[in-house]
Amino acid sequence: MPATHRVIAGVSGSPGSVHALRQAADLADRHDAPLIIVHSWLPPDSRRTPWPELRQIWHDDAWQRLWDTLDRAFGGLPAGLTTQPLLARGKPGPVLTGMARQDGDVLVISAGRPGPPRRHRTARYCLAHARCPVLAIPPPTLAQHAVGLRGWAYRHRSLRLDTTQPA
Repeated sequence: MPATHRVIAGVSGSPGSVHALRQAADLADRHDAPLIIVHSWLPPDSRRTPWPELRQIWHDDAWQRLWDTLDRAFGGLPAGLTTQPLLARGKPGPVLTGMARQDGDVLVISAGRPGPPRRHRTARYCLAHARCPVLAIPPPTLAQHAVGLRGWAYRHRSLRLDTTQPA
């Protein structure tokens, strides 16, 4: 692998992206490279241009999600690393692959949790379109199982009320 000059980490706030961010920080530390932490966002209805006040609220909310992710991963900015948190408006895949275009860039993303392939759009897009090495980090085991009622219902979809016996 060529020399690593920048590590670009895409974050969304999910447990998998927090884990991937920690891995990206380790990689940046090993190569003495700056860590660029990117959170991309789109307004709820990006087809229309709302009032400036509403756009500002959405922008501020996106910054808050980025800082919350940094707090969950490191308790703030990671010590001993050159970091640059960035907020970018746009779809995550095109934003991340557009930023990771220089020689020596490495893009680190979450591979997403196991499930239907259509849920991993960002990971699939980055792996297919990136012009640099991409590390797709699988989420930790605990995050794979901490998906709430929907995830439980999906994993236990073969259970039916008429086939279960009362205790």
